[in-house]
Amino acid sequence: MRTLLPLLPLLALPTAAGAQPADLPRLRAEAGRVTITRDDWGIAHVRGKTDADAVFGMIYAQAEDDFNRVETNYLTALGRTAEAEGEKAIWADLRARLYMQPDFLQVRYAASPVWLKRLMNAWADGLNFYLATHPDVHPRAITRFEPWMALSFTEGSIGGDIERIDLAQLEAFYGHGGLQVAGVTPQRDPEPKGSNGIAIAPRNSVGHHALLLINPHTSFFFRSEQQVTSDEGLDVYGAATWGQFFIYQGFNRHAGWMHTSSGVDSVDEFAETIVRRGGRLFYRYGAEERPVLTSTVTVPYRAGNGTMKSRSFTIYRTHHGPIVRAEGGKWVAFAMMHKPIEALEQSFLRTRARDLAEFSRIADLKANSSNNTLFADDKGEIAYLHPQFIPVRNDRFDYTKVVDGSDPRTDWRGLHPLAATPNIRNPASGFVQNTNNWPWNAGGVGGIPAARFPRYMDTAGETPRGLHALRVLDGRHDFTLEGLRAAAYDPYLTAFARLIPGLLKAYDAAPDPALAGQIAALRGWDYRWSAESVPTSLAVFWGEEMVKRASGGQFLAGMATYDRIDAAPAAVKVAALAAASERLRRDFGRWEVPWGEINRFQRLTADIVHPFSDAGASIPVPFASARWGSLASFGAAPRNGSKRWYGTSGNSFVAVVEFGPRVRARAVTAGGESGNPRSPHFNDQAERYESGNLREVYFWPDQLKGHVERSYRPGE
Repeated sequence: MRTLLPLLPLLALPTAAGAQPADLPRLRAEAGRVTITRDDWGIAHVRGKTDADAVFGMIYAQAEDDFNRVETNYLTALGRTAEAEGEKAIWADLRARLYMQPDFLQVRYAASPVWLKRLMNAWADGLNFYLATHPDVHPRAITRFEPWMALSFTEGSIGGDIERIDLAQLEAFYGHGGLQVAGVTPQRDPEPKGSNGIAIAPRNSVGHHALLLINPHTSFFFRSEQQVTSDEGLDVYGAATWGQFFIYQGFNRHAGWMHTSSGVDSVDEFAETIVRRGGRLFYRYGAEERPVLTSTVTVPYRAGNGTMKSRSFTIYRTHHGPIVRAEGGKWVAFAMMHKPIEALEQSFLRTRARDLAEFSRIADLKANSSNNTLFADDKGEIAYLHPQFIPVRNDRFDYTKVVDGSDPRTDWRGLHPLAATPNIRNPASGFVQNTNNWPWNAGGVGGIPAARFPRYMDTAGETPRGLHALRVLDGRHDFTLEGLRAAAYDPYLTAFARLIPGLLKAYDAAPDPALAGQIAALRGWDYRWSAESVPTSLAVFWGEEMVKRASGGQFLAGMATYDRIDAAPAAVKVAALAAASERLRRDFGRWEVPWGEINRFQRLTADIVHPFSDAGASIPVPFASARWGSLASFGAAPRNGSKRWYGTSGNSFVAVVEFGPRVRARAVTAGGESGNPRSPHFNDQAERYESGNLREVYFWPDQLKGHVERSYRPGE
């Protein structure tokens, strides 16, 4: 163990990006109030005198680990990616700037509570101090961070509500004179992104303590694992999205929370009837004609020759929101939550919540539009909470489609109170769960009566993963920390348990000797994945063929895709198995291929878009895609012409937590904590990741003893 003494002076700082010379004495003093301790997995345990000091150290440590991902997230959020990547990114930047204009954010920063300003100031100081002390790091576009920028990125989800605005249609409207792009049915991502969350009540655990599973399914290397502590009482551990100063999914000494992507409908589109009078634009609203609001948005971009240029756009808005496309002769306005101050407040304050009552009071800020929450605390309370930003609407209209903006009855009518949303606390089942499925089974089958709520409370439906969660939870009263971990990695594939019997029946009705070996393998299968399993490979390749043949390659909401596969003609099912077998022979030389030979984890470089290659080192991963009901999710596919399938999303951070008199936890991060390929912590957790062998979390100081690689102050 090597520990730097706290009295060592900070290194002299060169003048570089981030900090101005006049700032350096203040930043040095701020850094002097922070200690960063790296454990033997490279994870930063940050301590500051105040919460603001802790935020300074937290973001500095993130920048040390992967400044590229920190900056990239803010290029996206601020609409500045084109400054780094060129003209191709203009439309994504324009989309961001429909909401996140600098002047808007600066006004909101000025209106923020003093305590929140202090945190935003410390956040910017930490990043600027990092750049000042690392002149070899060259930002792609953001050479100085300003405190107001933190308000652009306040929710740690994998994708925000704004991403529902289609870029091609936005470009057609603002780049090509309001042209209408032919409507395309949105294709469901065949690899479900979201998360698993489970909370176990004391009555269902051996130790009579509440337990929590934290299992986000995101793009790999999307979050940093950290502990952040202050002398003001902050002490939180978990996963923070790169660039944010709050733990998004994690726990403190008393309570823990896990967010999963929700199927709630909290984003709507309104068809506006536009009329032109006297050279001005108006839109109809009831008996009125209201003026269309306009503003100018300028998007800078890097030209091919390296010089900076810009494009300016006149943006149109109604009271519903900005116009994002045209459809059926109407302009379409986009409505979503836009409460950056409250969203940042809620995201930080909940990390300090000590129990369910306090967590619920913070949730009453109603600035969470897309996340379900699974909660547990050391008082033994557990809960499922639906998102809190849910507009009240007239349920006679179908808000999953564009509604008539000229009809005042379609307008939002305030927000639902928390008590009027699908929540369940301390259910009789002794568990709560969500796997991005509908909320009605969160506390057991039918625990929340769907009939009591409007249709827009859920658009997700049930899923094979949701059915799997119920299978491993229902009726069990013997959970331990290890038992919860084992449940999170239970290998049963519920989708295939439903679908494969139909294939076997189809084959038995018209046997094909060429497929006899494959059918025998599937007939003897227990529907469980493993790296050695040949039937898993057959089933996954057959399932992909069936999705193409039964639903045109799309994964539909809820169980619709699986219903279509089940109902497909027998000849289609057998033909799909023949095609899957041929694909296996073509790519791997035989159909008898163990799943782990196909399904691989690879981390070779720090590139955000990884250059996968069959020539590079990789390791087998036994678990499968969430689309087939695997709780432990691994979203893999052939990449860059490869034969093997390489994962890019799914299990990214996994933790199990027990809330006894002294909280304890185990965890693993995909790959490793560092984004630097030269670091020993770039890929040191890969083997634990694929095996589900979670490591001990060093939450308490005595746990950290003997596991310290380095202790230092920022700038040392």
